[in-house]
Amino acid sequence: MDRLWKSKKSFYLCLPLALFIAGLGYAQEVEIAKYPMRPITFIVPVPAGSGGDLASRLIAKEAEKFLGQPIAVVNKPGGSYTIGVAAIAASKPDGYTIGYTTTGSLFLLPFLEKLPYHPLKDLQPIMQFCEMTFGVVVKNDSPFKSFKDLIAYARENPKKVTYGTGGKHSLPNVTIERIARMEGVQLTHIPFRGGAEFQQALLGGHLQFTAGDFNVSLLEAGQTRLLFILAEDRRAEYPKTPVLRDVGYDIPYPALAAVMGPKGLPEGIIKKLDDAFARAMNEPAFIKGMKELRLALVYRNSKDLGDYVIHTYGVFEKLLKDLKVTK
Repeated sequence: MDRLWKSKKSFYLCLPLALFIAGLGYAQEVEIAKYPMRPITFIVPVPAGSGGDLASRLIAKEAEKFLGQPIAVVNKPGGSYTIGVAAIAASKPDGYTIGYTTTGSLFLLPFLEKLPYHPLKDLQPIMQFCEMTFGVVVKNDSPFKSFKDLIAYARENPKKVTYGTGGKHSLPNVTIERIARMEGVQLTHIPFRGGAEFQQALLGGHLQFTAGDFNVSLLEAGQTRLLFILAEDRRAEYPKTPVLRDVGYDIPYPALAAVMGPKGLPEGIIKKLDDAFARAMNEPAFIKGMKELRLALVYRNSKDLGDYVIHTYGVFEKLLKDLKVTK
């Protein structure tokens, strides 16, 4: 009898807790079903006016139609684009703070610097919408007609060739330094906060070349010249322009532009965001804008993007270990 009484007592004591937990679960289901109920903040870790910023604004504007709420784009550049990504990772996993992520902040900098986030543990892939196009660019009146010309000059003039990128340890910076090591030359790297800044420095004659984001309008106006594209395969948007492999460097260079949120996002919210941004990719205004930016549309859903991020993270972990590059 005593045992039965204790069992009933335990049941009645635990009942409120069980009901509370069940209530929380139901409340979360309701919140997911109604999501989004207020504006969404979309963090962009690159400066305003850069290719990544413009592409993010294009897709965010179209995704608003399918989410029924405004998407406010907020630029948080700096730290080779890791400041903004850290803000995404540290945000509450409720779907109201998401953002754009870049290759270097996912696959490179975690192995080179101490960061406040881990790309696999702290970020939730939502979808990929394009591949960025980065390149090595000179002023149109530059004496260097090819990258081989530039390397030949650097070989005879150690440290005299200056180049700009979006930051120390950014993927363009590490790639160019790896090429310099392979060629046995010494270049002088000048880090900037983003593409707009180093492009102005190039036009002002303060740099011999830039590596990273570039302004299409400057190319078309004949003010700058593209020596080659930082990519593994030829780009349909630039069919005649060589890529890394064409100029003699078999180097991996992923250039995804992805939407991510903090780890812990409910599956229902991930699916809603993935669906909305995927539908945005089919909107005529988005397609037109991306063509003007000369960016390739590439879609990966949340699962495929997650698999890609895990695989590519492993590739760079091995690559940097083999190169004996450490924090």
